[in-house]
Amino acid sequence: MTVQDIRSFNRFYTNVIGALDYGRHLYAPYTLTESRVLYELAHSPRTDAADLRGELSLDAGYLSRILNKFEQDGLIERTPSERDPRRRRITLTAQGRETASLLDERSRESVGALLATVPADDRPRLAEAMRTVRTLLSSGRPPRSEDVVLRDPGPGDLGWIVQRNAALYAAEYGWNADYEGLVARIVADFAEDHDPHLERVWIAELDGRPVGCAMCVRDDAPGTARLRLLLVEPDARGLRIGDRLVGAVIDFARDGGYRDLVLWTNDVLAAARRIYQRHGFVLVAEKPHRSFGADLTGQDWRLDLHPPQE
Repeated sequence: MTVQDIRSFNRFYTNVIGALDYGRHLYAPYTLTESRVLYELAHSPRTDAADLRGELSLDAGYLSRILNKFEQDGLIERTPSERDPRRRRITLTAQGRETASLLDERSRESVGALLATVPADDRPRLAEAMRTVRTLLSSGRPPRSEDVVLRDPGPGDLGWIVQRNAALYAAEYGWNADYEGLVARIVADFAEDHDPHLERVWIAELDGRPVGCAMCVRDDAPGTARLRLLLVEPDARGLRIGDRLVGAVIDFARDGGYRDLVLWTNDVLAAARRIYQRHGFVLVAEKPHRSFGADLTGQDWRLDLHPPQE
């Protein structure tokens, strides 16, 4: 293989996906680079300018101009970072989230149309070829936390949540089909009727496949949100995916005006409980019960989203 071979492929692929064809309005009124910055702001835990520069390898001045444009358009807000007061935390406004979702939807439709031209029998071969290219050009390095993106669910993802919850909890804890039924009801309730401003599902994606999920829904108690169905695939653990998912739920619930965030779990889920504790959840009640074919101790945890300032 030569440099010319790779350049030729790059020209072919950018033409296939329409990266240069602004007449298709795929990214309008923003450029491809601006759209990518919006995507990172919507999906990455790194939300200050320095992190964005490092993640996207952008010139500082160029990124600054993009962010200034976003601020003028009402897409972002900049506030002092809680981690480092010298940095500015960049968050999407409601308008920014809507814009990012619109651009993401256009991209999904475009890629879906492209994939529709590939015969079903050839798609596994295509997917394997793409994984091979990615693996070889990343020098075979193991996945990093920043390789994982958090996104909204697409077609089939809600079904994946039910299937993977049932399979993983059966394999790791011996839970029976009662748990699958519970997850199916939770997911069906969300799919049939939810307020997108107050309820949301996140899918963690690595190398084009889902590896985790979490859900934020309204609780029966007024002003209270509930975290549900936190899950991380075994081969993706150790990348702080659970921490990121819980952090995303907390930020969403706080921005949505909820007073507190609650969750129900079981004592055998030790790794998940450690994540909840790191994020400030407090155990408020526990009770033995028999469910899912096992003797368990259920636990209720709570997080005050607006604690009094000292």
